[in-house]
Amino acid sequence: MHGLHDDQMIRLLDARLHDPHRLLGRHADADGEIVRAFLPHAHEARLLPLDEPMQRYGETALFIWRGPDGRLPDDYRLVWVDEHGYRHEHHDAYAFEPLLYDSDLARFNAGEHSQAWRLLGAHLANDQGIEGTRFGVWAPNAERVSVVGDFNRWDGRAHPMRIRSRSGVWELFVPGVGEGALYKFEIRTANGAVQTKTDPYGQRFERRPATAAIVTGPARHDWGDAGWMAARGGWQQSPIAIYEVHLGSWMRRADGEFLDYRALAERLLPYVQQLGMTHIEVLPLTEHPFDASWGYQPTGYFAPTSRYGQPDDLRWFVDHFHQAGIGVYLDWVPGHFPRDDFGLARFDGQPLYEHADPLRGEHPEWGTLQFDYGRPEVCSFLLSSALYWLAEFHFDGLRVDGVASMLYLDYARGPEQWQRNAQGGNQDLEAVAFLRRLNVLTHGEAPGSVTIAEESTSWPGVSLPPEAGGLGFSMKWNMGWMHDTLNYLHRSPVHRAHHHHELTFGPTYAFSENFVLALSHDEVVHEKGSLYGKMAGDDWQKRAHLRLLYTYQFTYPGKKLLFMGGEMANPWEWNDQLALPYFLLDEPERRGIADLVRDLATLYRDEPALHRLDFDPRGFAWIDCDDAAHSVVAYRRRDGSREVIVALNFTPLVRHDYRIAVAQSGDYRELFNSDAARYGGSNTGNLGSLTSQPTPGMASEHAIALTLPPLAGVILQHDPRS
Repeated sequence: MHGLHDDQMIRLLDARLHDPHRLLGRHADADGEIVRAFLPHAHEARLLPLDEPMQRYGETALFIWRGPDGRLPDDYRLVWVDEHGYRHEHHDAYAFEPLLYDSDLARFNAGEHSQAWRLLGAHLANDQGIEGTRFGVWAPNAERVSVVGDFNRWDGRAHPMRIRSRSGVWELFVPGVGEGALYKFEIRTANGAVQTKTDPYGQRFERRPATAAIVTGPARHDWGDAGWMAARGGWQQSPIAIYEVHLGSWMRRADGEFLDYRALAERLLPYVQQLGMTHIEVLPLTEHPFDASWGYQPTGYFAPTSRYGQPDDLRWFVDHFHQAGIGVYLDWVPGHFPRDDFGLARFDGQPLYEHADPLRGEHPEWGTLQFDYGRPEVCSFLLSSALYWLAEFHFDGLRVDGVASMLYLDYARGPEQWQRNAQGGNQDLEAVAFLRRLNVLTHGEAPGSVTIAEESTSWPGVSLPPEAGGLGFSMKWNMGWMHDTLNYLHRSPVHRAHHHHELTFGPTYAFSENFVLALSHDEVVHEKGSLYGKMAGDDWQKRAHLRLLYTYQFTYPGKKLLFMGGEMANPWEWNDQLALPYFLLDEPERRGIADLVRDLATLYRDEPALHRLDFDPRGFAWIDCDDAAHSVVAYRRRDGSREVIVALNFTPLVRHDYRIAVAQSGDYRELFNSDAARYGGSNTGNLGSLTSQPTPGMASEHAIALTLPPLAGVILQHDPRS
């Protein structure tokens, strides 16, 4: 074989050779130069432009040409005829030098590459004037990796890749492969098994149940949201009222199929505007194979799901909202991934993305796998994914799913299912370090963006900066407020006097974090019923309770989140297989609740006293928190000199002449009454305004005597003209 090593030859023919460029392509030979090409389906082959035949090596698929130096141009081509007589012509993939830089690979291996989607995956490229696609994948434990696709009959023998030294990264430039090509990676593991995996860095995938990645060209969307992007900072003192949406079931086509991103945007935007909300938050859009996971078991961390269209369609979706002044958050899942055999699980035959220790690599509650946050390349992967959505799609922030499951080694585990960390505690110190890096990176690289933690425990400092000992999130869901409030409203009003603390305990910690008051999808699934169904009483009382709940939410300190369907008092638990029951809005009582949400969101957005100090204790003060006997609370929301008064009656009894202290004498306008007839209430109230009365000898010099409607809340403000 003129220098061809027997062992390398055997490995090539067995599809086990980890450095095929040493044999294939163009090389110096004792008599000049030699070209070797492995063409599994070729009947005969020639070399162009010389138009000279290549000789088959024995009975193998290896073809060889030899000739003197200087005759063969650098851009030579292979032409071959397959067993069916079809002619194929392409440049030789093994005639090209590596395209990845050692410096980029070193940053990736060090866990410091925050744009690894530019390094790995499939990228259109031009090398020496030749168009093709550069493929790259990290698989350090593999014996051989090939790129397979519709351009090579999915045959792993056709395009084995080159490993880049100790980086564990394999790469190959394949001439002639262009945008739209389907591909995967075929991996021969160290124990000889052959498995086919989809691209961890794929930016587009086939629609499920197919799982191949698709070579994707550069973004072609022309953004029009520069003004929004430049002005989106200052979120701490801005109104944030989030409408949480599952795109697959918010609305569907008449035939039951999904709407695409553009059609969804055109319908969803005016609906959100009519509700008065400032942002939407979409459940995970990372590609996922199983509809019923709602995106929480992702397999494509860099690919918008193809259920609703192509990546540029999603860009158009976000841009459409931004140009209308509505922000868009994305639910993002770095806590676990599914075991699907085409995905990340045991990617190169061994634990790679998941922790090798099954006590840390397997999630017992969800049957999934957990990332190894101590592995630098996994950190590069996840950090790059987070930044990808913010940079490439202009999302305004990430709601980070399952943070508690990342923070604790004993999360959902029994005593024998976990081991303490090196400091003797139950904290996952590697996950803590990763989350801090995540927040520093996203806040620094995507100015004005936010991160919101779904963290269900009392971990301290979730929204404190890392330099102050915190995790660095912008905000955290207030799970305590949600649980206490829903538990309280589920109780019969006759028992609430004994559980008054469920209303009054929250402000003791309300400013320990930057909280979001979330009434999310988690509360209306898995046989928990709907928000409407959780409320106590008959139908009228349930609707009144729901109006009272939303009044409480929009006036309590913290940003707001409401899952779709809550605005229409949906009596059924959310079903991801069906569109929302919009016919409910034809019922005046339920339309009234949607109108109430609109008016509350508008008041919250327009009145600084209700939002500017959401995270500052100076923005809240109790007026009365001790009236357990009547199940009434009253408080002030403030912004400097501006103030509103909120009084909430959690019983079905009208409270006449209910006196509360006020700071100023004069007239008080009733800005809002959740019992108004237009919302479906009994229209009990204060005739639009009240006048204060002196209270000599009491702590406050002035008071107003309210009529508190049944199961309702009122919002009042001092009239400066009085």
